[in-house]
Formats: sequence, structure tokens, C-alpha cells
Amino acid sequence: MTAPADPQRDGAAPALVELADAHVVHKARSGGLFTRDRVYALTGADLAIAPGETVGVVGESGCGKSTLAKVLVGVERPTSGRVLFRGRDLWAMPAAERRAAVGGSTGMIFQDPSTALNRRLTVRRILRDPLDVHGRGTTAQREERVRELMALVGLPRALADALPGRLSGGQRQRVAIARALALDPDLVVADEPTSALDVSVRAQILNLLLDLKERLGLALVFVSHDIQTVRRMSDRVITMYLGRIVEETPAGRVTDRSRHPYTRALFSATPGLLDPIEPIPLTGPVPSATHPPSGCPFRTRCWKADGVCADTMPGFSAASTPEHRFRCHHPVQEDESTRDLVRQSRPMEP
Repeated sequence: MTAPADPQRDGAAPALVELADAHVVHKARSGGLFTRDRVYALTGADLAIAPGETVGVVGESGCGKSTLAKVLVGVERPTSGRVLFRGRDLWAMPAAERRAAVGGSTGMIFQDPSTALNRRLTVRRILRDPLDVHGRGTTAQREERVRELMALVGLPRALADALPGRLSGGQRQRVAIARALALDPDLVVADEPTSALDVSVRAQILNLLLDLKERLGLALVFVSHDIQTVRRMSDRVITMYLGRIVEETPAGRVTDRSRHPYTRALFSATPGLLDPIEPIPLTGPVPSATHPPSGCPFRTRCWKADGVCADTMPGFSAASTPEHRFRCHHPVQEDESTRDLVRQSRPMEP
């Protein structure tokens, strides 16, 4: 097992949530009536989230980003491994204590607010629900808290008695954000919070999240396909591939100093307008989470892969900068430009 990053190094505050060799394996029905395949949704995840930091999570669809998010907030129990919440094993707690501890200290914002909100409840009822469930304050205090939450996310008080169906997509997501903040959490996990919104509304929601993080001192885990937005919003960027964390990079270095070939390929696909480059091409089959390849899962698409990559999954190596680590037998050198990698990754002309 690879040890997770030490959240207390250099005198840093203890981690809010820490994953230690966490695995999530689902059973999915295959061709036969009585046979089920194993889907490896999360494999050997080691991660620590410190108070007040923003951690971005990137990767292609199906790479395990949403599974990681659910494990962090206790929505999904890992098949094996541990989830430590303020240093205590979350799934060793009694159920009532676990609900109180996690429910009162974490919040989650889901991808599509139209399905995440109960369409039969008014905005007031939706925002009061966490307060009622956890018994926070008197009736009058709960009503006051609802008004505070609506003001916090920029919702007019006149919408308190509106049903979600009467709201715009941006307003519904503001309700979802307010609900996630109802119990004054220390950690909020946002799972693709803008992907279901119009482009014109996305910037408003992203700016709102950044503002709330600073005003409330939140730790934020931001999961998104929009990797350039993740880079701008985050302190640290996690790259996932086929259920594995393959790199952790300080956000300021992820574009041109990341060491894993997959991270470089991801960020080359959305270059800046001022310095456009061709994306690094990824050829070869995309592996299945049901039957992952041996060794490094990225080897079937990596231009650097060789026999060692097929035999062994690399452990984490440390880069020259603190808080930067990666899993690769043949990492990109820090001084290699993305343009150099584009040339290397092209197949040789006959």
C-alpha cells in the first residue's frame, strides 16, 4: 500500500478527510443471467484534504471522479481501505455518529440541480430540511437561517415559496449550493456543478463558489471535465485514470510541469488561445474498468509504454516540488515542453 500524503507535514493542519488505499468495486451483470462482472471504479486511492484548500479532480468520463467524490463525503462506502474523518475511521463509527459527523461537516453539490432537488418541495423546505434532520436551532432560528442562505447565494427572498420547476437552471444550482452550506460545513464537494448549465451561467456559479470558499473558509473538492477551470480554481490538481489517482500537482505547475504523460495530454487538449498548440494524440484502445490491463492502465494509449509498464503498476514518485507526486515508469521531464511531447507521440512516418 502506498502511504497517503502526510497532511501534517511542515506543520500543516490535520486533514479533514483522508483516504487510505480505498477501493470501490461494483458488480455489474454481464452476458449471462447468473454471472456478474467486477467494475473497478476506484483502486488504491490515497488522498488527504486539508482545511481551507481547493483540490481539483480531472480525468475523462468513467475515470472514477464521481466515485471518489462520494467516498470523500461518506455517500459511498469503499469495498476496502479506510476513510478517515478528522483522524477517525468513518466506517468504524456507529451509524448515528457517522451521520451526525459527516452530515454536519460536509456538503455535496451534484451535477444536475433539476434532478438533485425535490421538485415537490419549495425552496424554503429544501433549505430547511438539513436543519430539521440534524435538529439545528429553534423553528425561528431555522427560518432565519433559510433567509441567510438565500442571501448568501444571491437568491431573492421572493423565491422562498417557489418550487424548483419555476426556477432557472442557475437559480436551481444556487439552491443546491445553499443546501450544501446549510449546516456550516468545513468541506464541500462539487461534482461537475456547472456541466448542466448554460455557458452564460457557468461563470456566475464558479465565481459564487470561489467567493463562498474565501468568505466561509471552506475546503473545496471541485470535480470537472473543464480542466482549465479546475486549474484556475484549485490549489492542487488530482489526475485520475481508470479509477486510479495517477498524479497530484500544484495547480500552477499542472499545465507545463506535470510529469505523467496522461496529465500532459489532457491539458494539451485545451491550450490557451495566446499560445495554441496541437493536442498530444492518444492512440490505442481505451481500457475497460471491468477488465483493466495489467501493470499501468494507461499503457494501452501511452507513447512511452514498454514491457515494464505491462508488468508492474508504478508506485508514487516525488517530483522536485513539494506536494507533487506521480505514478509513471517513464515520466515526462519537467523541462520538456508540450510541443516536444506532441512530436514524440506522433507515429513515425513510413
